[in-house]
Amino acid sequence: MAASVFVSEQGAAVLRACRDLVRIRTGKPVQFIDLTELVAERVRRAGVLEGAVTVQSRHTTASIVVNENEPRLLEDLQDLLERWAPRRARWRHNDLEARGPATPPGEAPNGHAHAQALLLGTSVSLVVAEGRLDLGTWQRIFLVELDGPRPRTVSVQVIGVASGPR
Repeated sequence: MAASVFVSEQGAAVLRACRDLVRIRTGKPVQFIDLTELVAERVRRAGVLEGAVTVQSRHTTASIVVNENEPRLLEDLQDLLERWAPRRARWRHNDLEARGPATPPGEAPNGHAHAQALLLGTSVSLVVAEGRLDLGTWQRIFLVELDGPRPRTVSVQVIGVASGPR
């Protein structure tokens, strides 16, 4: 097994934390939106040499995942989500009358989207190395819309050792 030096000493290191809220309008009921370049740009602008970036959906019916951006694979993943938590299944959450007056106005029946989001997760945390997002060859970062189209907000936070004074 090959390994590289695990500990890297940074003389007089400055810790930097940067956060950005990104607003996105999705266009379809289920959609994979590639955020990789957007996140890579936030990492560059943060000026962090070594650290981590966290990308988080601020919604319960939209997820953040890492996978390959190959159109037929994304279609397969959409089909898989539908098999895991079918839109037409019986969801107690969709009985808006039973939920009572606390139900938000304009609420849509979306129990399936909540279940799918639970399976996919809300966020990913990724390595920042040498000032860049450290992804594998085929890895891309996606916002997965599960109940669109809607406006969405994604939080991107970069934390780590600064590459120089700012």
